[in-house]
Amino acid sequence: MDEIVLGVDLGTSSVKVIAVNRQGNVLDVTNSSLSLIQEHNGYSEQDPEEWFQSTKDAISSLLASSKMKDTVVKGMSFSGQMHGLVMIDQQSNVLRNAILWNDTRNSEQCKQIINKLGNRVNGNPVLEGFTLPKMLWVQQHEPDIWKQVDRFMLPKDYLRYRLTGQIHMEYSDAAGTLLLDPKTNQWNKDIGDKFEIGDIYPPLINSHESVGYLLPSIASELGLNEDVAVFAGGADNACGALGAGIIHDRETLCSIGTSGVILNVEHQSVTEYGNNLHFFNHAIPNTYYAMGVTLAAGHSLNWLKDTFFENESFDNLIKLASQSRIGANGLLFTPYIAGERTPHGDALIRGSFIGISDQHQHSDFVRATIEGITYSLYESIQLIRQEGKDINTVVSIGGGSKSDFWLQLQADVFNASVKKLKHEEGPSMGAAILAAYGLGWYNSIEECVEQFIQTDTTFEPNIDRHHQYQYYFNIYKDIYKQTKEITAMLIR
Repeated sequence: MDEIVLGVDLGTSSVKVIAVNRQGNVLDVTNSSLSLIQEHNGYSEQDPEEWFQSTKDAISSLLASSKMKDTVVKGMSFSGQMHGLVMIDQQSNVLRNAILWNDTRNSEQCKQIINKLGNRVNGNPVLEGFTLPKMLWVQQHEPDIWKQVDRFMLPKDYLRYRLTGQIHMEYSDAAGTLLLDPKTNQWNKDIGDKFEIGDIYPPLINSHESVGYLLPSIASELGLNEDVAVFAGGADNACGALGAGIIHDRETLCSIGTSGVILNVEHQSVTEYGNNLHFFNHAIPNTYYAMGVTLAAGHSLNWLKDTFFENESFDNLIKLASQSRIGANGLLFTPYIAGERTPHGDALIRGSFIGISDQHQHSDFVRATIEGITYSLYESIQLIRQEGKDINTVVSIGGGSKSDFWLQLQADVFNASVKKLKHEEGPSMGAAILAAYGLGWYNSIEECVEQFIQTDTTFEPNIDRHHQYQYYFNIYKDIYKQTKEITAMLIR
């Protein structure tokens, strides 16, 4: 029998499960879609019960595949969307829908935190996406619910609890709550006390540590043995980095999913960044990363397709973009359609096409969108470089890694070598690595990564094209301050 581990990635739009054997070969992949609840402008919620049911559906579908014949599942671990707030009462009932990372209703609560504690808390900027402001919103707007809270959890930690009956939170996700002290790696309860949070903190655990086994009823339902070991897992960005082999100092990840991320690894435990750069624990002990976030990266391209190119495939959109030229014939796009995180931290800013003329074609609008997404990510690279960090090589994953055209565009804009992986499964692979290491299949995470992760192609930057992009990037950076007040007035 081929021994395998499952990597479960709880995303925003779907649950993805992969099966990986001891040699790092991906045997099969399944996805189960998730729905989004958006009752008001700026609200973004999901039903945690749907996470649980969709995960069971995805695992069942995977195990039923003919590719899984003669395999035995030995362990599983998790990756998950960050920051989302799940609250349970003393009977472990979920008290309300989860408030997600991209929910922006809590701007007033962010101001309250800043007034008491300053612009950065526990090494991170105070932004709507983080968990503490979500807690304060519930506390102030839904006091009857808040009074019943016994524990809070983040999405994948709740999912793991439903499968195992064990409540924990691991450090890479806890770092995104604004409540983890990076100096001690313990809950900063002094901050919680300032806002009357109460003792609702889950126990902390390392990403590779075992939390036990599947509940017998769950194992039976899924057709698994009761000795399937379950490991804590990590935040999606930490697992995405791990699943791309980004584990050493000065290794950099570009991930383009719904949001976009630039992530740079380091081993200093506390670094005070500015410009809304984040600083989080990696999924590996004593390892950290600086991160910049574009809120609507792939989301901007999806929006463009759904709104203006409904009948076109993404491959055709990329072909269209390649028919335009650098600078999209003088057309710029800012991907602020859901606000922006880095560097602006502005929930009210909105996107723009700047420079539209009657000469612009479909191809220019697609290229301008792709370039605008890449410029936003480049802003994060520039800010990290300004802190003295070298970024010469970037591993690209997600939607931006599916196209050689976009990979070369990244290399030219970033002025860095961009690597494409041979087999790219994103955060689910990071979760699988944590399970493989947790089972003792390898002596170290480094050994596991060396076996599991391989580079396919490297795209080298063209300095002449970089200078052309730099010209348009400098104009792009001016758009925010020129449109900030205008777009804010349009939101009612």
